[in-house]
Amino acid sequence: MKITKLKLQNFRNHEETVVEWAPHMNVIVGQNGAGKTNLIDAIHYLCMSRSFVSSSDMYVVNQDATFFMIKGHFEGNIRASFDVGCSYSRGEGKKIFVNESPLDRLSDLIGMVPVVVLSPSDKKLTSEGPKQRRSFIDSFISQISPAYLQDLLDFRKARKQRNKLLQEFRGNREVLLAYLEPWNVQLMEYGSRIVAKRTEVLNKFREYLAKEYEVISGMRHEPHLEYQTFCEPSEEEETVRERYKAELEKEQDHELERELTLIGPHRDEIVFYLDDFELRKFGSQGQHRLFALALKLAQLLYFSDELDDLPIFLLDDVFGDLDAQRTEVLLNALIEHAGQTFVTAANPIPFDEYITFDGERNRKYKVEQGQISVVKP
Repeated sequence: MKITKLKLQNFRNHEETVVEWAPHMNVIVGQNGAGKTNLIDAIHYLCMSRSFVSSSDMYVVNQDATFFMIKGHFEGNIRASFDVGCSYSRGEGKKIFVNESPLDRLSDLIGMVPVVVLSPSDKKLTSEGPKQRRSFIDSFISQISPAYLQDLLDFRKARKQRNKLLQEFRGNREVLLAYLEPWNVQLMEYGSRIVAKRTEVLNKFREYLAKEYEVISGMRHEPHLEYQTFCEPSEEEETVRERYKAELEKEQDHELERELTLIGPHRDEIVFYLDDFELRKFGSQGQHRLFALALKLAQLLYFSDELDDLPIFLLDDVFGDLDAQRTEVLLNALIEHAGQTFVTAANPIPFDEYITFDGERNRKYKVEQGQISVVKP
């Protein structure tokens, strides 16, 4: 999948920007604050309906405007060429358009244009709490399985309603248990499919992770991951459902006391290890960076194998933390395995030593104060 053209209006410091992209390597250079990250964040919006930088759409609107608009033209191996648009205003909220037709649900966009993003914030994946890793695996699987995404959305709705009942009917045990029963059935239905799919994907993903960590690090340590959920993980939905039912019954009194749903995939954890040491607790900063890099390269290759098209790869300011050897390893990996790739860099990186910027297949761009131009070969 490739994006060939991008139009921005009032998107952060890009008041009016139009740019045509190269089909393979796009390197965007400029000083900090020039607007490099904003360009690839706009691409991410068109793929995932949200920013990978800001937590709220309102923070993305140019300070002198009341709305933003993003439009992109995409071409793929499977889908015919199509346009995606994203608009946001404080009055009307966010809207997504495909070929000028509005999508009924923002979630319908997910997976249409698979994307992998690597940024400095990915250190949270390995260094912070389980919420970060659940978010990673959910975004990962949702792009290759619309059914998984729907199960996630349905599970969240059911859990929200169940929590509401636990709080509203506290002290009336008999009535509460009767009201909870249909929601328990929904939790088990959606939750068992979520756990089974996570188990399936992570079982496959382990091999990709080990391979990419070896490429990046030279394999001084052996990486692996452990999926921890409320029961023994299984790829069989019925097996998980039976275990789910048993755990709900076991924790029933505890949930009534806490007035909260305590059992389910919303509390899952994915633990990363180097050898026998838990990375989050014992890893150095360098090991965290390499592990996050290996995770995203592994995701890229997993997508490439699972899908009939290559995902778009966005790398935001990652080369500044790499030494010359790993810079070379990463660039060679991108040249060999990646499809359309976008790289932002503030520091002078010797990209020309590895990439031929011919102006056609590969291009270099310079950004200054929200204005972008092609660097001529």
